[in-house]
Amino acid sequence: MKLQKGFTLIELVIVVVILGFLAVTAIPKFLDLTDQAKQANIEGMAGGYATAVSLVRAQWEAEGRPENSSGQNSVNYDGVDLVLTTEATDVRPGYVTGLTDGASLGGGFDVNNCVEIWQNILQQPPVVESTITNLNNNGASDYLATSIAGLGNANNAVCAYYLKESLAKDSNGNFIAPTSAAATSTGNLFTYDPSNSSVVVYINN
Repeated sequence: MKLQKGFTLIELVIVVVILGFLAVTAIPKFLDLTDQAKQANIEGMAGGYATAVSLVRAQWEAEGRPENSSGQNSVNYDGVDLVLTTEATDVRPGYVTGLTDGASLGGGFDVNNCVEIWQNILQQPPVVESTITNLNNNGASDYLATSIAGLGNANNAVCAYYLKESLAKDSNGNFIAPTSAAATSTGNLFTYDPSNSSVVVYINN
């Protein structure tokens, strides 16, 4: 009769204990990697965005600071006519503000301008939404765009782009829009100030 061999109970207990130790040490590292990935995501997007803004400005300068038929600073960037800032107090000229308006900033620059900039200066940009409702309803969305007043020059708004996965959720699992009071202390985001091309990253998660 052939003798069958197997693991003893003590050997199985030792294996389970070792696996438990490995799990305890590995899980925190995986959680930390998730936070690092969110941080790397927003920093990478901010870097690409800042580079694109600079390329638009450089092309406008290289072409002799052209204007469109309405007298606005404008440049054709990758087949799209973009409107750029007009020089004024605390506003440097030649920074992208959208497709048709926002050249003088102030009340003429809003979240729609922020979405237009995102969609037209980046190559194959991630999907961005301008409202929290659209963000929650569209599973393909990656970012929320808003405009925030008073961050840079108090008279002009800046664009803010939030990584969806870093925003807080309500009890129903829906993402919550950042309030104006906590605009830069909620989620991972970066801002773009069209008055001087400043791009600033904020990491909160």
